[in-house]
Amino acid sequence: MFSEELKKYSWEETTEFIRSRTSRHVEIALSKDQIGIEDFMALISPAAVPYLEEMARKAHHYTLERFGKTISMYIPLYVSNACTNACVYCGFNHSNPFTRVTLSQEQVKAECEAIKKLGPFENLLIVSGEFPRLNGVEYLEQVLKTARPYFSNLTIEVMPMKEKDYFRLTQSGLNGVVCFQETYNEKAYKTYHPKGMKSIFEWRVNGFDRMGAAGVHKIGMGVLIGLEDWRTDVTMLARHLRYLRKNYWRTRYSVNFPRMCPAEGGYQPNVIMTDKELAQLTFAFRILDHDVDISYSTRESPEFRANMMKLGVTSMSAGSKTEPGGYVSSPDALEQFEVTDSRNPLQVADEIRRLGYEPVWKDWDKIFD
Repeated sequence: MFSEELKKYSWEETTEFIRSRTSRHVEIALSKDQIGIEDFMALISPAAVPYLEEMARKAHHYTLERFGKTISMYIPLYVSNACTNACVYCGFNHSNPFTRVTLSQEQVKAECEAIKKLGPFENLLIVSGEFPRLNGVEYLEQVLKTARPYFSNLTIEVMPMKEKDYFRLTQSGLNGVVCFQETYNEKAYKTYHPKGMKSIFEWRVNGFDRMGAAGVHKIGMGVLIGLEDWRTDVTMLARHLRYLRKNYWRTRYSVNFPRMCPAEGGYQPNVIMTDKELAQLTFAFRILDHDVDISYSTRESPEFRANMMKLGVTSMSAGSKTEPGGYVSSPDALEQFEVTDSRNPLQVADEIRRLGYEPVWKDWDKIFD
């Protein structure tokens, strides 16, 4: 399990190592076709800032080589904001006083039909809070079965589960799982997650092992940018990805770097990442892993997403509603985060084509299951 692997690395020593990188370390990393974690740490360090143009060129080269001129399109469907956790940064925090919404299967069906009218989406991300009595494995199994006739590729972003439950869902149409570790700083983790199952660090970080062991086709990973030092957190993320690739090599992987926004309840991010720093991180991750899918959500602005499309990003959401039933059933429910790119999916697709790329609505078929 990765929790044991993680014990090999000190948060403080990793932070100091990144800060100690020099231009020479950056140049050595950029001279290689395949880099290691120490090279990656040089590329995300402050010493790499003068080399961003060279990093961008390498990131563009590797992205074009592996993915061609394509951008995979997906859309989220929030099915429940009921949650037993008390994450201090999340609007769905159990302590926040607002009306909770958990969609019925008829409402899920209506949402799927509404999404299909927005664009020819085949990749659906199903999102839910953590409230096992209301939106547990049985409920998610029914949601997958309801959504399956409408979409070829179904991914969930929900509570971590047991290996047997992940396997059970793969038999009901599940293709992928997205899970954010939030932060790899175990000492600070409890501060952000004081109650609920999410407060158990090992249960969450080892969830990726359970996904791999269950044969999940694609695993999405990430940290929340804004909790702890982002350079140290993404280094731990890179180590985790390398570990998973070695142990579950049949699985595909994606990464996402959501920047935290102020949340219902008054939370303010501890760390602010600039556009320039997010670009640096994106370049570095593409140079580290030529094959990983790098995803940008509608948290990011249209201008920034357009600029990064050729420089490492390979999938994007569009037309997103981040509240349960936001497409047609419950448009006034509390949203999890504020959308910055509010364009409709066809407008996003038109811009992708204008920039010389092709939007890909479908990259998986039910027959492969």
